[in-house]
Amino acid sequence: MNDFDGRIALVTGSATGLGRSIAVKLAERGADVIINYSRSAAEAEEAADLCRTAGSQVQVVQANVADTAGCKALAQAAERRGRLDILVNNAGITRHAQDHSDLNALSKADFMDTYEVNVVGPYLMLQATKALLETAYQTTQRSSTVLNTSSIAGVKGIGSSVAYATSKGALNTMTVSLARALAPAIRVNAICPGFIGTRWFKDAMDEDAFENKVRMIENKTPLGVASGPDDIADAALFFLSDASRHVTGELLLVDAGMHLTT
Repeated sequence: MNDFDGRIALVTGSATGLGRSIAVKLAERGADVIINYSRSAAEAEEAADLCRTAGSQVQVVQANVADTAGCKALAQAAERRGRLDILVNNAGITRHAQDHSDLNALSKADFMDTYEVNVVGPYLMLQATKALLETAYQTTQRSSTVLNTSSIAGVKGIGSSVAYATSKGALNTMTVSLARALAPAIRVNAICPGFIGTRWFKDAMDEDAFENKVRMIENKTPLGVASGPDDIADAALFFLSDASRHVTGELLLVDAGMHLTT
């Protein structure tokens, strides 16, 4: 399939994990991709090489999406191509505090850091790229697409910490608000993954604990699986493609049915 031929896509936080999977799948289907990272330079180049192997023209940009200057730098990378068809706000962070009843586990700084990346970052990215997304719509008469990576945490109030869950809840609300405000030039949707077997979880636990987590997820979810980045990326591409051309303001749980059990 080459249904993204000629389209320019920017994926924040795309050096590793879900962001990388989305970027590579877009490249494999014809898009030119802007890879973004904040610290993982070597991993970003690996992601870029995978996209180039698929035939994509790739730019790699180091930028912090919580910073206005960083968002402008990413927008400038797209501006060199003249427009932007696809924006994936995937960059995100957490502060691990699994016991939500321990109100001393998180500081004000933990909340502010999490909100800056998970909520303010996507807003700043849209602020910086709105004109480019509108140009793509005017050029193609096809709505540009914005996809926010949210979480089941923002729907069910569970997850790595209260700060993370509430940030994703705010992102969900912003998704709906901006979908209404930016139509018809720009469609805005969000995916809400459950567990994803990436270093997001691995960094928070040792290898044995991670394997136990995977087995627990497999036993707990109705579909009996622990999702990987490619599983979630396939759902993401639905929202980025013309298959969802009549869809905006939607939040899609992609969690193997985890929400049915929590």
